[in-house]
Amino acid sequence: MQILETERLTLEEANMEDAGFFYTLLNTPTWLKYIGDRGIRSVADAEHYIQNSLIKSYRENGYGLYKMVLKSEGTPIGLCGLVNRETLSDPDIGFALLPKYEGKGYAYEAAFATLEFAKKQLQISTILAITSEQNAHSIRLIEKIGLVFYKKIRMKEGSEECLLYSN
Repeated sequence: MQILETERLTLEEANMEDAGFFYTLLNTPTWLKYIGDRGIRSVADAEHYIQNSLIKSYRENGYGLYKMVLKSEGTPIGLCGLVNRETLSDPDIGFALLPKYEGKGYAYEAAFATLEFAKKQLQISTILAITSEQNAHSIRLIEKIGLVFYKKIRMKEGSEECLLYSN
């Protein structure tokens, strides 16, 4: 189901037919380095991730991470959306792209539209973002969509410090 449309993209709910795409995305070097290994070792693992993470969030929260699709080709290129984390007081915006589509403005386009959707449609007043201190691309994008650095946090005890942003 389509959730948002921008000039070049649609953001759509993920479904089980997307398992091959998510298997590829969640195993890209940038995903593994900056977001973390989700243990997706097969298409079946990706199906489990879609069902128990993405679809579960749509049902429980009314939002989640959405598949980014190029309108011109119908090709999935990444994901963008909102995540409800137990360790954060408000939803945070997340995004990731297949390496082939990085640096073309797609993540900004999707993240900006997601932020507007969260504020206007979902009536969420506070949106957060988290990123690694080493992820300069993510930091630039988070700041470009208008979020500002708030503080350093650890998502769980013993984990690496990350940067927390807020609107």
